[in-house]
Amino acid sequence: MEVEFPAVSNVDGYKGASDLYIDANIQLAIAAGKQLSEVTGKRVHLLLPDEVEYKRAVDMFKAALDTAEGTVTMGHFREGRQSLLGAFSSLLGGGGGGGSDPAAAAQKADIFIALNASTVELSDLETYVNETANERPVVTWNMELDTLRSDLGLLGFPPKDLQHRFLCTFKPVFYIRQRDYSKSVAVAPFIINYSGALFREYPGPWQVMLRQDNGVYACVAEDAIRRYNLGEFKEELMQAMGLNTEGEGSTMAFLRRGYKTSTWWEDDVDKEQSSAWRS
Repeated sequence: MEVEFPAVSNVDGYKGASDLYIDANIQLAIAAGKQLSEVTGKRVHLLLPDEVEYKRAVDMFKAALDTAEGTVTMGHFREGRQSLLGAFSSLLGGGGGGGSDPAAAAQKADIFIALNASTVELSDLETYVNETANERPVVTWNMELDTLRSDLGLLGFPPKDLQHRFLCTFKPVFYIRQRDYSKSVAVAPFIINYSGALFREYPGPWQVMLRQDNGVYACVAEDAIRRYNLGEFKEELMQAMGLNTEGEGSTMAFLRRGYKTSTWWEDDVDKEQSSAWRS
């Protein structure tokens, strides 16, 4: 499952201070884990990308984890595997550090929440899901998967096949992705800025939301079957704003839209092992 929403108001996770975004994400995940445990009675295990981030988070949020009384625990993608940091700590007689054994907590968990991963760490998440989580639910929490997908296939990053066999299996159950656009016009004010959000709350439809002048979002289009791709989302916003003035098939329409109006992962339908991420 995929959960995506702005963790920090008015701050993009990849433009603002990284620590602000990371810490807010952990804090929200702990709160969600507690509420999920209270409602369902299940144990929740939070997953950080590596041991260094895990130890930092445990130290910083120890009080919040203690109040969960074991119903919300924390670990990382490589828990249970010997790391250089763990070996060095053991050699110095300091043990593994970071409190209780995260691998042992993972065995007792019913639900996993993965957060704050970068593209290069997605392979570790896939290994963890296959070898440790197995059939238990895994939630990606504010990981901006669309941003991470764009790096796949580049030098030094995992191949695009990671999307086709793994990332495509995550169904968006709560999704808010804000986008800002602008269009030049021939009359004053010459530049018109507009923004909106792609929204979905499972099992409801995908909705294109236009941000109005008062800051309130209004639904201008919806689809109960499939998610809007990048180009379709923008076109719906432009149509709602009355900015879709170029004739269909005209040269100006082509120059504005460009040759490609969708991303490679939106186009690779026939290569995917699952269509869950689209539904």
